[in-house]
Amino acid sequence: MNRVTLEEMAISELVDRFAAICLDQDRALLYSEIAKFNQLYRQMAAVRDELKQRPGDQRRALLALYDHENAQVRLQAATASLAVAPDEARKLIETIASSRKFPQAGDAGMTLVNLDRGIFKPT
Repeated sequence: MNRVTLEEMAISELVDRFAAICLDQDRALLYSEIAKFNQLYRQMAAVRDELKQRPGDQRRALLALYDHENAQVRLQAATASLAVAPDEARKLIETIASSRKFPQAGDAGMTLVNLDRGIFKPT
């Protein structure tokens, strides 16, 4: 079986991979599997970085996940696309924060605090 590298994937495949990783993250959070979550975070960051380095910075493709049924997918997509769609991403993060559906609401709230304080600067 051949393993397809991120560099070989189409943008739509990268977006699908990003969503799948976020769903796995949600399960890891549910079962307090911190090491697993951290591993998945690194995989998600690799997909995000691959989208970023594509011509024209293709992180905008993650906006397709803004309506995903899973809050973890929506939150990570919004956070990953803050640099390319700041208004839309912030609005979604604010919505998640005000939803009071944890743990994503807490993560979203902290993201907003860090943005407002200049601690987190999307690039």
